[in-house]
Amino acid sequence: MTGYIALGRHCAPRLAALACLLAGMVQSSAAQVVLRETATHTLPIRVDVDMVVVNVTVTGPHDRIVTGLDRRNFVIYDDKVPQQIASFSMEDAPVAVGVVFDTSGSMAGKIGNSKAAALEFFKNANPQDEFMLINFNERPELLRGFTSQFENVQDRLFAVQAGGRTALLDALYLGLTKMRKADTSRKALLVISDGGENHSRYSEGDIRRAVQESDVEIYAVGVLEPLGTRHRTQEEATGPRLLADLAEMSGGRMFSVENSSELPEIMRRISNELRNQYAIGYRPSNLVRDGQWRRVKVKVSPPPELPRVQVYARSGYYAPM
Repeated sequence: MTGYIALGRHCAPRLAALACLLAGMVQSSAAQVVLRETATHTLPIRVDVDMVVVNVTVTGPHDRIVTGLDRRNFVIYDDKVPQQIASFSMEDAPVAVGVVFDTSGSMAGKIGNSKAAALEFFKNANPQDEFMLINFNERPELLRGFTSQFENVQDRLFAVQAGGRTALLDALYLGLTKMRKADTSRKALLVISDGGENHSRYSEGDIRRAVQESDVEIYAVGVLEPLGTRHRTQEEATGPRLLADLAEMSGGRMFSVENSSELPEIMRRISNELRNQYAIGYRPSNLVRDGQWRRVKVKVSPPPELPRVQVYARSGYYAPM
C-alpha cells in the first residue's frame, strides 16, 4: 500500500541499538535539544498530473446556463495545442464549498443581507455537498470545518458581528489551504465581501500563485454600496478587481451587487452553475515533466440556435516535476 514502508524483521536489532544510542544522547545532552515550531502556512504542493480534468460552465443569451452539449462541441487547448478528450460528463456531482465571509467594519451595514444570501445558497445545495465556513476581519478564522449538515454552518454564520479591518488575502489563502481536506473532487470557494483589503500578511502575488496551484473554483460576490453613495477607500476600489481576476483564473465568476435585494438570486445562480458544469478530461500531449505553467483554453462550437456563448474554465495548471 502506497504511503507505508514495511520494515523486515532483520531490522529489529539495528533499531533496538539505535534506540539505546538515542536515549543515551538525550540523557547526556538534554540542554542541547531545540524544538522548532513549523510554519502554520505553507505553499501549495504541486501535484503529479496524468489526467487534467477541467470543469466548464457555458452560458448563453441573458447569462443562462447552456446544457445538452456533448464532447463534439468542445475543443481544449494545452499551451495552444489541441488535445484529445478522454472523458466527458455533465452530472450533479457533490461539491465541497468553503464559504469565506467578510465581517470587517466596512460590511456593518450589509452583513444582515449577506447572511441571508448565504442561507439562500445553502437551501439550493445538493444533499451530498459539504461545507466549511471561514470568517475574517483583521484575521481569518475557521469557524466550522467540513460538514454535510449546512445547519451547523448556518448557526455559526448568524452569530458573527462586523468590526475591524480587512484581511481578505489571508482569508483566501486559509480557504485554499483548508480545501485540501475536502472529500469531494469538485471544490469551490464562495467569497462574500466588499473587496476591501488592508490588513493581510500575504501579498496579491502569493494568492495568485496559490490559486494557480489549486484545483478550487472561486465564486466571488462583491457586496458594494450604490454608486451614488460610495465613499470608498483605495483598497475598497481595487478589491473587486482582484476578486474578479482570481475568479476568472480559477474558472469561477465574480458577481457585483449594489442592490442587496439581488443577493438571493445571485446565490441561486451560483448554486445552479455548480450543479450544471461539464467535466472534461484529457491526457496532455506534452509529456515533458518540467514543472512549468501550462495554459488551458476551452472553446465551444455551439449549435446554430446559440450563435454566441460564454465559457468559464480554469486558465491552466502546473506540469509535474
